[in-house]
This record gives sequence, structure tokens and C-alpha cells, in this order.
Amino acid sequence: MDKVWSLRTLETAWKNVAKHRGAANVDRMSIERFKAQEEQYLAELSEALREGSYEPEAVRRVPIPKGKGATRPLGIPTVKARIVPMALKRVLEPIFEKEFEPISYGFRPERGCKDALQEADGRLKAGAAVVVDADIASDCDAIPRPGLMERLKERVSDGAVLKRAEAFLGQEVRDGLKRWTATTGTPQGAVLSPLLASIYRHPLDREMTEAGYKRVHYADDFVVLCRTRDEAESALARIRSWMNDHGLMLHPEKTQVGNCLEAGPGFECLGYRFEGGRRLVRHKSLKALKDKIRQKTQRTCGKSVERIIADFNLTLRGGFEYFKQARRTTLQPIDGFVRRRLPAVLRKQQKRPG
Repeated sequence: MDKVWSLRTLETAWKNVAKHRGAANVDRMSIERFKAQEEQYLAELSEALREGSYEPEAVRRVPIPKGKGATRPLGIPTVKARIVPMALKRVLEPIFEKEFEPISYGFRPERGCKDALQEADGRLKAGAAVVVDADIASDCDAIPRPGLMERLKERVSDGAVLKRAEAFLGQEVRDGLKRWTATTGTPQGAVLSPLLASIYRHPLDREMTEAGYKRVHYADDFVVLCRTRDEAESALARIRSWMNDHGLMLHPEKTQVGNCLEAGPGFECLGYRFEGGRRLVRHKSLKALKDKIRQKTQRTCGKSVERIIADFNLTLRGGFEYFKQARRTTLQPIDGFVRRRLPAVLRKQQKRPG
């Protein structure tokens, strides 16, 4: 625990929190306001953690768009309640990171989406074309806390650290006038949640690796690449059995077995779609890119066309850089979409008819 309340750790955690900014919470403490007196606030936080008197403030819950009119809840903690989990993460991550399997890529140091895609593509080219495409239903919300705490206790003996992790899981949630404390899962959107989820799922990764299955795992999405359908069905049964035994469940609509070299459903992985031997950009990802462009090219935004172009060019470059391994024709609709949006902005600014 002395590493958690160390001023050096808290200062590093604060820099990460400040970099990602974020809205103020129920205490109205913004990033800017905290920054104005950061030395004082960090010293107070360190002292409270050292004495064991710190209690995390309530999390403000807000809905964020998920597509097709649906939303998902996102928790917004106070600035202090972001710094403490970040400090905990910096202390806990090295303990567990060295044990995680190489097939796990989500929210890990020096690993990312492109690494996972490269691994999946390599296995496909090696002939593992029958794929179990799986998704864990309500992953963070469903993790049983007693089981998660047992996983932590296997490697962490400091009771103060365990108590702090448990307090993080038991933060009060506020949604308007409603207040409650969740009894299962880890807080949505919190910096420590992905690490805790990985810790809980690690035994499954290890079991699948020891059984010889070629699995690529990113957060709550994963694929198992097999050579035959029987092998894929066997892998899926094994995964489903582990999930049932550990309080989790596969999403019934997003879990399937398919052959990505034949005509058929194929599978989706991190924004790409693999089917019929082709790598495409999935429809949902194209729509998300269009939505970003649409937001940056609103006719009433008041910016000059030059500024608008400079702004959304960053979005276009980022999108192309990520999806450049897809077939070129997949991204052609984006080109036409941009060419339609810009004249609309000009017409509005110059008050000209179509």
C-alpha cells in the first residue's frame, strides 16, 4: 500500500487522468480546478490513503450512445476517484501482467488492436479458417466479486490494497435522484476495470492455451481459430462450460461458428469483417466513421471550410491508417460521403441554393 499512496505514484496517476480530461462529477471538481492546487490535493489524498480514511466518492452515471438509438451506462468518478484506481493499477498491473497469456491483447502495455489483428490474420493464413466468434454478455457487469477478490488474494497479500480494491468495486452510483451500490461486476468505463476483468478471465485463457486452442482475445471479444468444425464446436463447448461455472455467459446472438474462407457469415474482429477470404471493414465501423465526419461537417458549426477540412482530415487519416489492410473498395463510400458534405457546408455559408 505504501506504493499506492506514494506521492510519486499519485503524481504519475494524476498526469494520466489530466491527459484524458473528462467531465466533473457530483463534487463539481473539474480537471482545471484540481490542477490549480494539485500539490495540495495530492498531498491530502496521499495522507488519507496512508491513514486509511479515504473513501471514494459516488460515481455519476450518464447514458452514452451505443447505436440504433440504444445507450449504455458510463460512470463518471470524481477526479480523486480516478487518481486512486490509476495508482492501484500501476501497482497491481506488473504483478499480474507477467502471468497473462500471449493471446490476450486488450488494455495491456505494449499491445493493441493491430497486434491482435495481425495474430488472427497469421493464423488464418496458416489454415485455421473455422472460427469461433464469441462475445461475453455484460462482461464487466456480470463478474462475481467474491471470485474476483479470490483471484486478487492469490497474488496480493497486503490487506490495505485488497480493501482499497474492494472499496473501488463498491462505489455508490448516482443517476439523477437515484442512488445505489452495485453488488456484482466492475464499474463501467473505470480505468481499473479492464485489468480486474483480465485477472478474472485469466484461468480461461490459460486453460485454452494448455488445451492447444489458437485463441485471440481482446477485452470481452475473442475468436478461436480452428482447422475443422468439430474442433471449433469442441472449443465453444469448453468455453461455454467455463463461463457457466464462473458466473459469466456468452452473448447468444454474437457467438457463432463459421468458415471465413467460404461464402457465409464469416466473423468480425476489432472493426474488420473476415468473410469469403476477404478482409472488409464492418458496416458498424463505417457508420461510426461517417458519424464522426458528419459531426465535424455540420453546416451550422460556424468554422471556415479550411478549418473543417484540417479537423476531419485527422479523423480520415486515423481511419485509413487503421483500416488500410481492408479491401480498398470498402472505403470508397467514405470518399463520396466527404465530397457531398463539404459543398453543403459551402452552400450554407455563402447562402446559395443547391
